[in-house]
Amino acid sequence: MLNVRRVLGVDPGLTRCGLGAVEGRPGSPLSLVAVGVVRTPADDDIGARLVAVETGIERWLDEVRPDAVAVERVFAQHNVRTVMGTAQAAAVAIVCAARRGLPVALHTPSEVKAAITGSGTADKKQVGAMVTRLLRLDAMPKPADAADALALAICHVWRGAAQSRLAEALARAGAATTAQRKAGS
Repeated sequence: MLNVRRVLGVDPGLTRCGLGAVEGRPGSPLSLVAVGVVRTPADDDIGARLVAVETGIERWLDEVRPDAVAVERVFAQHNVRTVMGTAQAAAVAIVCAARRGLPVALHTPSEVKAAITGSGTADKKQVGAMVTRLLRLDAMPKPADAADALALAICHVWRGAAQSRLAEALARAGAATTAQRKAGS
């Protein structure tokens, strides 16, 4: 099957880091590969928690063997402590993927919601319901972090190919412009 991609979605968090892998291609039904969370105790120190997140993500990368990793882009929140932990967990996921040479894409929550539900302002229940429907599951993945990770992976399967083609086209255009400038000098 042409362009089948296996994508690991990561909904970063220190207490619960959602992980979900799907396989498919744009325009075709998607398949669930795996879904779950890496949990860390809130009373552990930050170093131990980040190591636990890394260990969990590395295990998932070994088992799932994705072609790409999609991570939720961290955005400003009112609670600075929460956003810092989320950003740190996201960085761990990016480093784990980069260490293996896997492409990493960052998707905003509203981008993921729009891709999955058609509305960038959908709530968690709507996203979970659509993930359940799209993957033809018997029940909504729990906790919500797991469903969100699947939504990230689905979004990337659907949008990642187009984004990659656009990035390649922009790179070619930039190279052509540079070559023209050098030839004209």
